[in-house]
Amino acid sequence: MSASNRDGPGAAKLPGSITTERRYELPLGPEAVWALIADVGAYQSWWSWLRIFDGQGLTAGDEWRCEVQPPLPYPVRFRVLIDQVAAPTTVHARVEGDVVGTAVLTLEETEAGCTACLTSSLAPGNATLRLVSRLAAPIARFGHDWVLDSGARQFVARAVTPTLAD
Repeated sequence: MSASNRDGPGAAKLPGSITTERRYELPLGPEAVWALIADVGAYQSWWSWLRIFDGQGLTAGDEWRCEVQPPLPYPVRFRVLIDQVAAPTTVHARVEGDVVGTAVLTLEETEAGCTACLTSSLAPGNATLRLVSRLAAPIARFGHDWVLDSGARQFVARAVTPTLAD
């Protein structure tokens, strides 16, 4: 798996917002990756830092309740509201709670499998996180990047690699 990051195009800027585009090269095609990510019941087995997850599926109109424990001294609680789904390529979602914003996941076919592209614009949704992002922006960025990049590594190790061995 390889990953790249670049700041995304200008989204509506809230104080402390982090707008990114992450690209992860995966050795499976979009349909196979989609089948894995559609199994929302497996999420907590892939990601130990996902302390709470309550979601029924990867379908438009679904709402996921999440609590994430990044390597920082506070948990982050939020809801993911799935707005649009175009299987097996695209998911558009809104995030509300301790973080707020939008995210889009796209799967693009490549010769070696696919590229998963996650574009998001997220900002602190409560006073504590706004203070952390204002006083210690590098810490907020570290927590954000850690969740995305460790999540991608763990997804490959715990979901994609076992599929390749089958």
